[in-house]
Amino acid sequence: MAIVSFILGVIGNVLSLFVFISPMKTFWRIIKKKSTEDFKSLPYVCTLLSSSLWVYYGLMKPNGLLICTVNGAGVLLEAIYVSLFILYAPKRTRIRTIVLVLLVDIAFFTAVFLVTFLALNIKTRINVIGILCICLTLCMYGSPLTAMRTVIIKKSVEFMPFFLSFFLFLNGGVWGAWAFFEKDVFVGIPNGIGCGLGAAQLVVYMIYRNGNPYGQENKNLSDVKHVEDIEMGSRDGHNAL
Repeated sequence: MAIVSFILGVIGNVLSLFVFISPMKTFWRIIKKKSTEDFKSLPYVCTLLSSSLWVYYGLMKPNGLLICTVNGAGVLLEAIYVSLFILYAPKRTRIRTIVLVLLVDIAFFTAVFLVTFLALNIKTRINVIGILCICLTLCMYGSPLTAMRTVIIKKSVEFMPFFLSFFLFLNGGVWGAWAFFEKDVFVGIPNGIGCGLGAAQLVVYMIYRNGNPYGQENKNLSDVKHVEDIEMGSRDGHNAL
């Protein structure tokens, strides 16, 4: 069982890494245009917090090395994304993002760390961190639901990235299986639900893959921008676990 669990964890690391690097196309566009346009920083800021908490959870949990490795990579990538966003954002947005990082990624994480590490025993500490991780991961898996609504309304999957849904489905399934063998409910609950949501996205994709919304050849530019933001949010609501 230990070998099976290890193999699943390694596969999960690879799949999660694909999820973490999925926003690179968005940031390449930001770098080329030297502007964040209408993209939002909140998904990246929240994912940085989520990855940091998962690393903390992995360090506290016995046999949590594979959780630490992938989320350690996630912390590094999200820190780069947030830094690039701050670099290329307009002044007002830059200030808001910096304040958000200070409050969410630094102040909140530090408060959680100090309270749990200094005031709680190891078992309670793991439980508290695990519950926080469940909440953040469920937000990640639930973020593409807005894109699903757009697909159903427009009867087209043009703005629903297939591979994102596919990798979220696989990622949730593999980590859910890992959690089963490790008897880890904090990893199992959000990833089991995430696997189900990913499957629902794939079903919606199959139903509407040949659709053409309203028979239009060209889409309104504002609609395109709106769904790009949705795609960005779902991609980077992407915590690995």
